[in-house]
Amino acid sequence: MSSLSLAVRDSSTMLRRNLLHARRYPSLTLNLLLTPIVLLLLFVYIFGDAMSSVIGGGEGPDRSAYLAYVVPGLLLMTIGSTVVGTAVSVSNDMTEGIIARFRTMAIHRPSVLIGHVLGSVLQSVMSVILVGVVAVAIGFRSADATALEWLAAFGLLVLFATALTWIAVGMGLVSPNAEAASNNAMPLILLPLLSSAFTPVGSMPGWFRPIAEYQPFTPAIETLRGLLLGSEIGANGWLAVAWCLGLAVLGYFWSAAKFDRDAA
Repeated sequence: MSSLSLAVRDSSTMLRRNLLHARRYPSLTLNLLLTPIVLLLLFVYIFGDAMSSVIGGGEGPDRSAYLAYVVPGLLLMTIGSTVVGTAVSVSNDMTEGIIARFRTMAIHRPSVLIGHVLGSVLQSVMSVILVGVVAVAIGFRSADATALEWLAAFGLLVLFATALTWIAVGMGLVSPNAEAASNNAMPLILLPLLSSAFTPVGSMPGWFRPIAEYQPFTPAIETLRGLLLGSEIGANGWLAVAWCLGLAVLGYFWSAAKFDRDAA
């Protein structure tokens, strides 16, 4: 069997293993998924009228306008929440001895990490779809987006999920236990709260704006918002792709180096 065939076979096996784990122990994924759904309902139905006045420039409350504004950010926040479970899963594998057993077997070694990444990206996509369904059910619409823009939005979500997953894998590898992995990955949930997900950057205090501007979530949110709602994207599209590629490469080499070092 060629090296490529071996890698594909073993990665597929590890993907099935991770999906089975997710199906048998859905509580972690569901708990993380509830956070963006609860925030969606909270901000739309409790703060929607007040927040819509902020983004509308004082034109009066419009809950549907704020729903359209907040959904792109919550879709990306859903990805951040989902990949926290990946960090915990990787940490469990490292501390419970299964990785040591895999290393004694004739398998493609990177397939262990690749299986985690592919499984996490699939779970992230399914979680985003679920949150999107809830958003549509309460009134979100994107009638002006073309088929190409929907495709670009989906591609951005998958790329963003891949980038955050590799970072989460690295966090799981360096964590001594599952609790530490969950704490280490917590910034992936907190960063969207400090971005333009819930309020425009221009409405933030001057000292706080750099925190919102110079991070991966804000350009990704603005790009997704532009694709779905027709708002101005500007340089955010290139910045979002650059952040995704940079984080994916960083996470991959960090994870691979840590995984190989532990094997030595």
